[in-house]
Amino acid sequence: MGASWLHGVCNENPLAPIIRSLGLTLYRTSGDDSVLYDHDLESYTLFDMDGHQVPQRLVKEVGDIFKKILKETERVRDAHADDMSILQAIGLVLDKHPELRQEGLAYEVLQWYICRMEAWFAVDADMISLKTWDQEHVLSGGHGLMVQGYDHIIKALAKDIDIRLNHRVTKICYGSNKAMVMVEGGRNFVADAAIVTVPIGVLKANLIQFEPKLPKWKVASISDIGVGSENKVALQFDKVFWPNVEFLGIVAPTSYACGYFLNLHKATGHPVLVYMAAGRFAYDLEKLSDESSANFVMLQLKKMFPDATEPVRYLVSRWGTDPNSLGCYAHDVVGKPEDVYERLGAPLGNLFFGGEAVSMEHQGSVHGAYSAGVMAAVNCQRHVLGKLGRLDKLQLLPLRSEIVEAAFPLQISRM
Repeated sequence: MGASWLHGVCNENPLAPIIRSLGLTLYRTSGDDSVLYDHDLESYTLFDMDGHQVPQRLVKEVGDIFKKILKETERVRDAHADDMSILQAIGLVLDKHPELRQEGLAYEVLQWYICRMEAWFAVDADMISLKTWDQEHVLSGGHGLMVQGYDHIIKALAKDIDIRLNHRVTKICYGSNKAMVMVEGGRNFVADAAIVTVPIGVLKANLIQFEPKLPKWKVASISDIGVGSENKVALQFDKVFWPNVEFLGIVAPTSYACGYFLNLHKATGHPVLVYMAAGRFAYDLEKLSDESSANFVMLQLKKMFPDATEPVRYLVSRWGTDPNSLGCYAHDVVGKPEDVYERLGAPLGNLFFGGEAVSMEHQGSVHGAYSAGVMAAVNCQRHVLGKLGRLDKLQLLPLRSEIVEAAFPLQISRM
């Protein structure tokens, strides 16, 4: 129900050695430079709101036009000193180049492309920064589904570590010598230092009290980073009634009303479809009960496939309102300060920060969260050993692809 892809199927990805060592399977869904990011337009079927199939020729033609529109937004960016949303920039492009405007079904297909773009950032296009939307450093190798999920990696990293589940942190006291973490129920944990890796949504909601209070520049960094949401409605059926394609799409007059189903049967062999909803629609979906969400998705499926059977099971995520997440992952807000991620990741004495939102190049990804966490651990280790006068014992944990697999266990060593 959470992270599903490895973004960057290559040795440069810091998770690659773990995936290799565990023998986990990846199912490639796109190569490099995919406009749709996690999917190429190679294996798909799109439908309109009435359930009629959209000609693939039209989808490809509109896709080419969408690429031209996005290319033209670079000129808009160069011509304006102030940042704006990608949606506003697209409007300016279409005003200047009316020949790129689409009508009728083609317009709905264009909205579907925008919908897929919104899914990458987990926010609506009117909240995506024109200045930075295409500046992300995307690793090579395309994108692959983690067929067995990320659970195996979590268990491998957690081996032999004292992990306490169901401890909701309410307060963190930090200083030069000791850190104390307080949890619900009144229990305290004292350590030489602490690393905070809670989701950016939890930090933005001020659910954890800090003592002393976080300095204004740190509070501002938390405020200046956006958080988006993407939810899933996973439906398991007793048999497959849909075509053997990687995904199914629904085009509509607005990107908000467009839809997207991931076909897990093609990747895993299980008769499962996963409906993906991002941005405002993801939050609106959380206002429904699980049953109502599943019924809404089934109404769309039955228009596409009148002989669709009822699901035998369904699961619905609620990342936007889950108190342990309050959103999915970070995104650049329009007009954000350039040093916002550096400020968020900067340590405060013996308090260190990790997680995907701290990653300056790979926010919103699992490998970004992992590498930022390792970096926080290295900095924490250096701090503690420095206090003890034992910096000679410091083992720098490398992050790059040149690491041989034999050296990789250093990345999960305990302090």
